[in-house]
Formats: sequence, structure tokens, C-alpha cells
Amino acid sequence: MESCCCDLQVDVNGEETFMVDKDGNEKIISSFSGRLSKLFAKSRSTVNNFKVIFHDFPGGGENFELVSRFCYNNGIIEINPSNIALLNCAAHFMEMNDSVSRRNNLLEQTEKSLEQISYWSWSELLVALKQCQDLLPVVNSSGILQKCLDSLIGRVALANSSEASPYPSNSSPDSSGFRVSCDTRSTESLKNSYSRVTWWFEDLLVLNPNLIEMVVKSMISRKYDHAIISRFLFYYQKSKFVTATSNEKRKITESIVDLLCFLDQSFVSCKSLFGILRVVLSLNIGKGCRNKLESMIGSQMDQATLDNLLVPSPHGCNYLYDVNLVLRFLKAFLSKGISKISLICLRRVSSLTDLYIAEVAPDPSLRPSKFIALTSALPGTARESYDGIYHAMDMYLEVHAGLSEEEKTKICCTLNYDKLSYESCIHLAQNTKFPSKTAVQALISQQSKLKSLLQETNHSRSFTDSPCSTSSNGRKGEKDDSQEQIVLYAGKLDLSADNQKLRAHLKGMQWRVMELEKACQKMQTQMAKMMKSKTTSHSNAKSLPKLCS
Repeated sequence: MESCCCDLQVDVNGEETFMVDKDGNEKIISSFSGRLSKLFAKSRSTVNNFKVIFHDFPGGGENFELVSRFCYNNGIIEINPSNIALLNCAAHFMEMNDSVSRRNNLLEQTEKSLEQISYWSWSELLVALKQCQDLLPVVNSSGILQKCLDSLIGRVALANSSEASPYPSNSSPDSSGFRVSCDTRSTESLKNSYSRVTWWFEDLLVLNPNLIEMVVKSMISRKYDHAIISRFLFYYQKSKFVTATSNEKRKITESIVDLLCFLDQSFVSCKSLFGILRVVLSLNIGKGCRNKLESMIGSQMDQATLDNLLVPSPHGCNYLYDVNLVLRFLKAFLSKGISKISLICLRRVSSLTDLYIAEVAPDPSLRPSKFIALTSALPGTARESYDGIYHAMDMYLEVHAGLSEEEKTKICCTLNYDKLSYESCIHLAQNTKFPSKTAVQALISQQSKLKSLLQETNHSRSFTDSPCSTSSNGRKGEKDDSQEQIVLYAGKLDLSADNQKLRAHLKGMQWRVMELEKACQKMQTQMAKMMKSKTTSHSNAKSLPKLCS
């Protein structure tokens, strides 16, 4: 072999250039690296001086220097948790395997060292993981990252299921992965700082969102407690935001929202989701991420509060509050199907929605179409009473006095008159802010309810043996006549006539309805006593006619 003194230049990622003596050091390095051996073999027959450029060497110039030391030291180097990921990735990159050196190849040494991972301390494991995140995505293909993740999750799970210390002993290969801590002060500190299930939260703050995503997905695949995972994700988001830039906050939020979607939503805090939503409003979050967040909140609308829903409207909107956001929440809540929602949850959401409507009704900028959308967002079965909707409408019509009769009528179409209380019906009939036709419909509905109640009462009375049955039948006829009169009276009203005259007619109808209600209440009381007396002696039944007087 011809002897000459030439230099080999190795440019590592544009960071640093290493000079290698081609006669001496070339043979040493190439004897451990298959990649360099192939390059030297190709260049030997063409040029004496050449430069090798590595654009994506894992760990940069600092790691290349470690690899060089390994080669110059005859394949010997100290491998520990702080450099194992770097050396392992470099070994893969430089092809430092048994195909080049069967005895002292770097890849085999790092893999053997990794077999001792169960004896690493908790802090050493975190150091190795932190190093892995700096080597992504190269470290994914090496397998070392997955082994570190498996060890981390295994320790968290074991520590949460036992009283063992999360910090394993390093004393000897014979020691187990976990030992009960003998350090009293350390144990007390751990108990004072964290609960047994959340002690690891703060330690994992050193990991970036990409690695946290891997940790959480591994936990989910291992059936780890979703409640603890969700608590950790909210803790991570809140803690990292303290020092994060706007761009970092956006990335963290998008990552956290994506991970929360994988969890059982019954274990995800609705309050914390609203906390993230408040942050999202000030960040340029992607539409997809925002839709996921709104969907999760909507699925838990029964856990929300009025304060949660009072989100200021976005820039450029005249509304006081973001009504469209609440409408999207309600849509998400109903998306799973009304048959799959319990009546308790449905009623709770309807009560919350009524409170929200009452809060936004006085907003002078709220268009009628949005108000109607809010009042009709839930199905009729969701509400036991429409009194709240009526009072919200009353406020809305008072603030929006300039609405046309047609617009007012459209707004009132969402009222369910059958679910209005007697007091609300009477108030509506006297309310000049509402269209006259609406007042008539309310009274007719109230009269219809009383008629049905009277029929039920009379039907029940037909099964009793009461001496006052004849007298009550006479009164029944009188009440039926009154009912018919009210229906006819309402039917003959000329809605195009003067409003004052119409209000006078309505007052007459109100009086009739009040008389019917009093009679109905009296009959119900009488029926209750009669049903009790049915099982008593005949002498007790003789006192019943007195009640009919």
C-alpha cells in the first residue's frame, strides 16, 4: 500500500469539521464503522484527499467526538444513561455492528447496557428520556426510546399500585427494580408534595409535547387510569404555559386536546376544559383542534355552569357573549342522540340553557334569529316548564321594542303554552309586549289543561258511591258549559280589532279560567276525601253531602 500523508475531513451537520489522518486514523475508524469503511474503499482508487459530509448525524459534533474516542480506545467507552441514547443512535447511523467488528462493536455494547435499565434510578431514566427527545425522530427506529417509555410507565403503574418507592435502588444487579425507601425524610417529602398517584407529574415536565404524546398513548394502551391521565395533561398544560411563548402554547394546547380526545370523557374535568377554551381564545389554534375541544365540552354540558358559558364574543361581533359557541355546545350535546341522554342530564342542560338565554336576552345587539336559535336548540321534552323561556322573551321584547309583529310572532312560536304555569299565562295575557294572538293561545291552552283535569276528576268520581253524585253532576254540567263558553268566546274574538278592546275580552276570559281553576281545586280536594271515605263505614259516608254544599 502506497504511503502518503493526507487528511480526511469529516463535516458533521455543518457544526464542526474533524481532521482525520488518512494513513493512521482511517484504518482505526473504518475498522469499527461499516459506513466509513465503504466510503474509504470507494475513494481510495480515485482521490487521495476528500471530505465526508454528514448532514443528519445524531447528536452532532459532540456525539461524533464520543464515537471517535470509542474507536481510538480500541472499542472501549463508558456507557451510562446520560449517553446511551446518543451512542446507540450513532452506532446505527455509522453501521457499527457485528458485521464490521464482532468483538467490540458499539451497537452490541449499548444494547447490553440497555438490558440493565431496570436498575437505573428514576432520575437516570428521566435523563435518558430527555436525551431521546432531542434525537427524535432518529431514536424511534433504534428501539431505545420504546424501552425507556416502557420502563417509565411500568414504574409509575407499580408505584401507584403499591407503597414502593418510585426511585429504584442502584446497589446491585440482584436488587429488585423497586425498593421501599429507607430515607424517612425523602418519604415524608414525597407524601407532602404529591399524592401517591400524582407524584410523577412534576418530573415529566422536562419532556416536550412530542414525548408526552408517546407517554400518554402508551399509558392508554396499557389501560392506565384515565382520570389520572387527564389530571396530568391539565397539570402539564398549566405548568408549561408559565414560561412558554405564544407559539409553544399553541403547540402544547393542540397536543393536549388531541390526547384528551382519546380518554373516556367521563374522567375529563369540564371545568378544566373551559380553562383551556379561555386560553384558546387568545391563541391562533387550528380549527380542527377547536372543534375537538368544543365537542368534548358539549358532551359534558350537564356539568357546565352559567359562568362557563358566558364567553365574550369574538372580535368583530357586536354580541356581548359568544352565542354561536353555546349553540355549537348544544349541538354537540345532542349529537349522540336524544334517546341516549338521560332525562336528568337533559333537564339539567335545559335549566342551564334557560339561565343563559335570560342572561343574553337584554343584549340589544342580539338578533331575533339567534334568540330563536337558542330557545329552540333543545327538544320540547327537555323542559318541564317554559316559564324561564317566557320571562327571557319578555326581557328580549322589552329591549327590542322596535321589532315588527311578524318578528315577535316568530319568537313566540318557540313557546310551549302547555308547559306554562297558570301565573305565566295570566301575565302573558296582560303583557302588551306580546302579540295579541299569543295571549289568546296561552289562555286557550290553560283552559284546555283545566278541561282535561276536570274530565279526569269526573272520571274518577264515577267510580265512587257518593250521595252527592247527583249534585256534582249538575255542577259538572255547569263547568262544561263554562268551558265551552270560553272556547267559543276565544274563537269569536276579532284579532284585528282595537287592542284595548281585545285586552278587555281577555280579562273576561282570565276570570272564567280562574273560576274554573278554583272549581277544579275544590273538586280535587273533595275527591281526595271521598276516596278515603270509600273504605270506611256507611255512617262516615253520610257526611259527604255536607262537603258538596
